[in-house]
Amino acid sequence: MRKVFQEELTQVGDDLIEISKLVHEAITKATTSFEGADVDLAQDVIAADARIDFLQNSLDERAIDILALQGPVASDLRMIVGSLRMSASLERMGDLARHVAQLARLRYPATVIPAPLTQTFKAMAQHDIEITAKVIELLETRDLEVARDILKINIAVDDLHLSVFKAIASPEWSESPSTTVDVALASRYFERFADHGVSVARKVTYLVTGEWQPEGF
Repeated sequence: MRKVFQEELTQVGDDLIEISKLVHEAITKATTSFEGADVDLAQDVIAADARIDFLQNSLDERAIDILALQGPVASDLRMIVGSLRMSASLERMGDLARHVAQLARLRYPATVIPAPLTQTFKAMAQHDIEITAKVIELLETRDLEVARDILKINIAVDDLHLSVFKAIASPEWSESPSTTVDVALASRYFERFADHGVSVARKVTYLVTGEWQPEGF
């Protein structure tokens, strides 16, 4: 019975890794479609989000069944509850990648971001891609140095996000209202994506240490 229980726990961990890899693929493709006005790639991202949703639902059902049937305690209980919360963060990251792709599709054949902010958004997107790569590594290894790397990258994303809002609030900003809204939304999507990566990192840290880490761990 214990062997079956451990196999179920292992499967939950494997499912989290699989979802994180799909999220990494989603944000990578969404970024490419966003920067290059690639409507076909944007549509691929939008359609593929259903797979992330399905896997999250399956993981949650598996975790709830374990809670109901196995009665896990201590570290095993932390693993199950933490996995439920991490799956929600990963699913939301998939949604945010989809939102980025939807913006690209909406403004096709034009690009979403005006030239003066192109490099800012390119940097923000690359940070998000790096965060998902780190999330995959963290889920595979539970190396807390990787968790701290995610936090550092998130700080860089926050700084870029702030710079975007300073730019659109500047008297020199002359873009149309629709472009201003697009820029604000896109910046928010990339910023929130990174925040959810931090959320996963905090939960893995909790699983490893048994202690909930304060902000800025």
